[in-house]
Amino acid sequence: MSTGSESTGSDAQVTRESLARRVLVMGASGKTGRALTGALAARGFRVRAAVRSPASTETVYAAGASEVAVLDLATGAGLDEALAGAWAVYHLAPNVHPDEVGMARRVVAAAARQGGQRLVYHSVLHPDDASMPHHLRKAQAEEVVRAGGVPWTVLRPAAYHQNLLPAALAGELAVPYSLDAPFSNVDLDDVAQVAVTVLTEPGHEGEAYDLAGPEVLSVRQMASQASEVLGRRVTAVKTDRRAWEEGPGAALPEGARRDLLAMFESYDRGGLVGGSAWLWGRLPTTWAEAVAAARNTP
Repeated sequence: MSTGSESTGSDAQVTRESLARRVLVMGASGKTGRALTGALAARGFRVRAAVRSPASTETVYAAGASEVAVLDLATGAGLDEALAGAWAVYHLAPNVHPDEVGMARRVVAAAARQGGQRLVYHSVLHPDDASMPHHLRKAQAEEVVRAGGVPWTVLRPAAYHQNLLPAALAGELAVPYSLDAPFSNVDLDDVAQVAVTVLTEPGHEGEAYDLAGPEVLSVRQMASQASEVLGRRVTAVKTDRRAWEEGPGAALPEGARRDLLAMFESYDRGGLVGGSAWLWGRLPTTWAEAVAAARNTP
């Protein structure tokens, strides 16, 4: 159900133009959702931020949301209300969730019932990679999106620079996979800008776009570049995988822990590298540029 206040009064008072510009963002309290919410708001779109808990309300309003919808993707409760009056929806499921496909079915069905004009699905680079079960669930969810009867676009981003930036600023890139595996990581803000483009501009219906960064680097090379940018040593450390299982991994559900261990093993064999659709409007952000920007952010 939608909550939050409208600056222009009730929904009955909202103009037809602003209704046409309302976008529902799933997972709005996470880092991807916050980045997309901010990018949409900066372009003048009204963002209805979908969250699971009212406790996230302050976070999404700070990111730029104008409304909040509380819903449960696991059951579908609140989906129809959240999609009512939304012109487009960006569907982003919780990370490594076992019911990725079921969530996609519920979102697509609700979007069709509510007359949604556009649905963008946040997938992953190489969704058909059988070595990573959570990637395969993304591939299955893509099939649901394609068959759902709502005009769709799929984005397939690589891993984000932002996944490693806090560690780089702290002086140590510690990962439970090979330090020499190759990655074409992408900047989250770049992904958000592309998402705004495919959500709000014509010509992207029925397309699936890979989104990778402009360079291929190993974690060891990332540490070296970060050292140069920051002017202090940043080390690369391969952590013990058993220690990860008994430490950070122990707090995860068993299925998620299994999925991530499979991902680490896949990274050992070949990293995560791909090409990219040219939708940026400028050169994509490099790792060194991302480190420099993070260094200068208060």
